[in-house]
Amino acid sequence: METMLSRYARLLVEYCLDLQPGDRLLIRTTTLAEPLVREVFRHALRTGANVDTEWEFREMRRIFFQEAQGEQLNYSSPLYREAMHTYEAYLYILAPYNLREDHDLDPAKSAVRQSAMKELNDAYFRRTADRSMKRNLCQFPTLAAAQEAGMSLEEYETFVFGACKLFDPDPRQSWLDVRKNQQAVTEYLNACQEIHYKGPDIDIRFNAKGRTWINSDGQTNMPSGEVYTSPVEDSVNGVIRFSLPAIYQGVEMENVTLWVKDGYIEKWDASRGKELLDHVFANVEGARRFGEAAIGTNYHISRQTRNILFDEKMGGTIHMAIGQSYLQTGGKNQSSIHWDLISDMTQGGEIWADGQKIYENGRFLISR
Repeated sequence: METMLSRYARLLVEYCLDLQPGDRLLIRTTTLAEPLVREVFRHALRTGANVDTEWEFREMRRIFFQEAQGEQLNYSSPLYREAMHTYEAYLYILAPYNLREDHDLDPAKSAVRQSAMKELNDAYFRRTADRSMKRNLCQFPTLAAAQEAGMSLEEYETFVFGACKLFDPDPRQSWLDVRKNQQAVTEYLNACQEIHYKGPDIDIRFNAKGRTWINSDGQTNMPSGEVYTSPVEDSVNGVIRFSLPAIYQGVEMENVTLWVKDGYIEKWDASRGKELLDHVFANVEGARRFGEAAIGTNYHISRQTRNILFDEKMGGTIHMAIGQSYLQTGGKNQSSIHWDLISDMTQGGEIWADGQKIYENGRFLISR
């Protein structure tokens, strides 16, 4: 009898990464995810792929930033460097020990490290955009992630596996069905230019001319379920209040509201956590423009879990990200940040495209 982790691994290998004989796969995760890595390793070998692993142990990053000095902050793993430039596949498995261990890292050291990793990050974005490196981001259920979601570990395992459709008779076919069902929406949006999000405290417009809406069907994220693009950078105008709590570096903000003119965030507010917004917008280059606009379509995800991999996919929501654009959409904004902010659309939300209402109360009106 196939175990749940074996089903998960087979989905990751055969559908998400579509591994082929001779492909080189790098898996990065923490040691907590060893049970899933074993199964991914097993299935990857069966496809004829070659597998390397990089492991993070408890408080590894915290120790690094406490102790590393000088050139140590500029060091990068030769294996990771080679993978970002030449490997065919990359799997990052979220499996946190403690979601707060990075809360007080030295900002000066973080800035040095960020600069040192820029070339590799650029290679990552470039190669994942054109799929010369097939990548997937997924979740292994851990106690820290369960606690963050307000669930027991058993509840959280059920939540994660359900969101990934692992309880379905054929998870791969279920994700192929998601791809098919979202394609009509994607094609419709790609024929439009002016997009208007409307709802309680939402009245914001942007232009997507020359940009591409992407059908996110589980290959780059597992789970997925969204359609997204990068707005033309100077086209965003209006005001939007994000009704779901916004989380950045473990800090939670409520009722983040942005006022935007010609693509530039001129004013911002929050009922809680505004100080962090002040810091981000004052110090992070590119953060005051949008890199993404998206619509969540995964109705198996019906609650916020403080994990953006899941939260941004919630059916009946929209999200907009400040900062870095996606190259595959044609976006041009560059930033060290890509921060998704989410709003519920099930209570009076609407989306209009070129003057036609295409979405109401969390559901598309476009027929397949």
